Amino acid sequence: MPNRVHLALIRAAIRWTGPFTGLRLAHDHEARDVFVVGFPKSGHTWVQYLFAGLAGLDTAQCADALVQELVPDLQSHLAYRRYMEPVVFKSHLLPRADYRRVIYLLRDGRDAMVSYFHHHNAIFPAVDFPTLIRRAPHLDARWHEHVEAWLANPHGAELLVVRYEELKRDPIAGLRRMADFAGLAATDDQIARAVAGAAFEKQKKREAEKGWEDKNWPKAHPFVRRGAVGSHRDEMPAEALALFEAEAGPTLRKLGYAT
Repeated sequence: MPNRVHLALIRAAIRWTGPFTGLRLAHDHEARDVFVVGFPKSGHTWVQYLFAGLAGLDTAQCADALVQELVPDLQSHLAYRRYMEPVVFKSHLLPRADYRRVIYLLRDGRDAMVSYFHHHNAIFPAVDFPTLIRRAPHLDARWHEHVEAWLANPHGAELLVVRYEELKRDPIAGLRRMADFAGLAATDDQIARAVAGAAFEKQKKREAEKGWEDKNWPKAHPFVRRGAVGSHRDEMPAEALALFEAEAGPTLRKLGYAT
């Protein structure tokens, strides 16, 4: 992991060579750009692949690095190139004044926490569910804090809320909404091809065959794991479920997630 001095040198190099390489620093974006934001494990990688499919990639076959080039993850990339207009970015950050057009991915927090539990324990020292729920290690906020912060929309961004559950139920309609919001012209055939390429089983197969650009992700742990709606019912221990609902119950109920 580069230290601060190395990061400063890398950023300076990107800034000076940008006119020749097309590289721009990750924070150097345009007001028209779109940010796919939300609590981790709410469908961001899936949506990243959907937008890459709209740009013409066969996401069932291509390397993850190509998807990351087209739809950059702002928390893992220092720089990017503008291959399409507007650029669509992936992020898990809390509200920022410079994020003017936002697609907020909303998923039942209990399902998101189950998925994040497996994700966290694959790359960090393992913790139990209560620790994850109470402290949210390595995260900027707990699920309900993240959701409430974005729904409050303190900077007045143009905001489209997309529910993971609705996207699972009708991905064609969901991607059409997102493409229209982003201002990306897309035919019905392009939408259908993008959805087909990013289908869950195809992505599991692609992961098994090609892996991820992030070489630190342990191969023994699938990133595309289950993706189910209601997975907390058979994966979250009863005491952890009670604790999460005690913490996040008001937000769950406000959003129509039964407790």
